[in-house]
Amino acid sequence: METNTDLELNQTIDRATALTPEQHKQKMQRRKEVQEQRIAEKSGDKGLIIVNTGNGKGKTTAALGMVLRSLGHGYRVAIVQFIKGAWEPAEKAAFAKWENQLEFHAMGEGFTWETQDRDRDIQKAQEAWEKSLTFIRNPEFQLVLLDEINIALKLGYLQIEQILVGLEEKPAKSHIILTGRGAPTALIERADLVTEMTLVKHPFKEQGIKAQPGIEF
Repeated sequence: METNTDLELNQTIDRATALTPEQHKQKMQRRKEVQEQRIAEKSGDKGLIIVNTGNGKGKTTAALGMVLRSLGHGYRVAIVQFIKGAWEPAEKAAFAKWENQLEFHAMGEGFTWETQDRDRDIQKAQEAWEKSLTFIRNPEFQLVLLDEINIALKLGYLQIEQILVGLEEKPAKSHIILTGRGAPTALIERADLVTEMTLVKHPFKEQGIKAQPGIEF
């Protein structure tokens, strides 16, 4: 049975395929003019607070894409990982060639069901936050990635108030990315860009496929 969404998509395709080459060219030219006008009207330039959250996979991966872009521009970047740390993440090895531009600190000790020591987990999270502040405050770092910090907040290892205060200390042009599911409402409200990854299917849950190198780690 065809849904409303399917019907709308089919109608859009039908309209597009019904255009002659000249009509299509004119339509795309008008679209180009509208886009150029929109861009011309935008003049803002500021450092962003970016949140990647949600239950779907890809939060850290998307953030690492921004890290790669920044390194490609020659910027200095810092990564602080709040949960990972009990193992050497593959991304750390991949970024080794940028050691003069990149500070990489995996400061957690693994998932909470592995550490089983709440007091130590809190201590490690606080240490990771103090390390993060040294980069957040430093104008030499164009981008700072706080990986899985939302998990530390959700578990109560960090308090949202201290994070919000720390974010206010960043230089005007610096970008901060905070990843992890369960981002608190106050952080989402403070952020300039928020992306929620939605889980549709997952091989572990649906097929019993365990985490694999190159995909999960």
